[in-house]
Amino acid sequence: MTESRAPTAPQEPRFHRSADGLQLHLRHYAGPTVSAPTVLCLHGLMRNARDFEDLAPRLQARYRVLAPDLRGRGLSDRDPAPQNYQVAVYLQDLEPVFAEAAAQGPYAIVGTSLGGILAMLHAAGRPAGLAGIVLNDVGPALDPAGVERIKGYAGRSPPPRDWPEAIAQVRAAYEVAWPGLPAERWARLARRSYVEDSSGALRAAADPAIGDAMRAAPATPLDLWAQWASLADLPVLALRGALSDLLSPAILERMLALKGDLETRVIANRGHVPLLDEPESLEAIERFLERAFGAARAATCATAPA
Repeated sequence: MTESRAPTAPQEPRFHRSADGLQLHLRHYAGPTVSAPTVLCLHGLMRNARDFEDLAPRLQARYRVLAPDLRGRGLSDRDPAPQNYQVAVYLQDLEPVFAEAAAQGPYAIVGTSLGGILAMLHAAGRPAGLAGIVLNDVGPALDPAGVERIKGYAGRSPPPRDWPEAIAQVRAAYEVAWPGLPAERWARLARRSYVEDSSGALRAAADPAIGDAMRAAPATPLDLWAQWASLADLPVLALRGALSDLLSPAILERMLALKGDLETRVIANRGHVPLLDEPESLEAIERFLERAFGAARAATCATAPA
């Protein structure tokens, strides 16, 4: 009996409830077969699952892809209690998604910025079935210069009056990280960053209160070096934008010193963060996932009873 094949076309929107009752959105990209391994894509602080619109269709030729909107982003509900915009709550929200990813065997995570922090913390718990993680311009520590830049713009733009103004706002926030993009690309990025309400008015696709919560939080530098040390046996690929002000060369060097098998790729002409549509990003991710899943399958076969 042959295995039924799933369509590899548009993503399927799905929703589930958080423990405190928010409706959370998930993009599901069916893989080539019903048993295809899963890649979970986690977005950055003020971003949403649409940031994987270039990567996910590439990956779904071989994998099932799950791309959730964290609370307050995309099509997920905004939280009336902004203090809940924090890592511990996001990890709790993601528990059913992690469980679904693991249900079909080995799975991997691609995490951009905040998503990479969530991936490291999840991996540090040594969950069964995790084959590897990709960190997109983030590490166990953050360069203070990048943190302050993000604090300066996160959630502070007023609602744009029209799409040209929305494009201008996106460029003002991100052109330092993505120099030289053509006008068409900026227009696409604006469509990911803003949504139209029922009246046609534009609003940010991320709750402005997320930025307020970030600025109100204690100024404690990120320190995940102990968690990083616990990933000694886990395949990890670290992408760094060559212009990044968040993942500094010094932080990446320390990551390598503590984990000699860390795979790295520096993406030219990108800051924080690579867009994951760059040919070198796509090539690095696809090759890494092939090796990581291959190693996971080999390990499973080696420990299976004869």
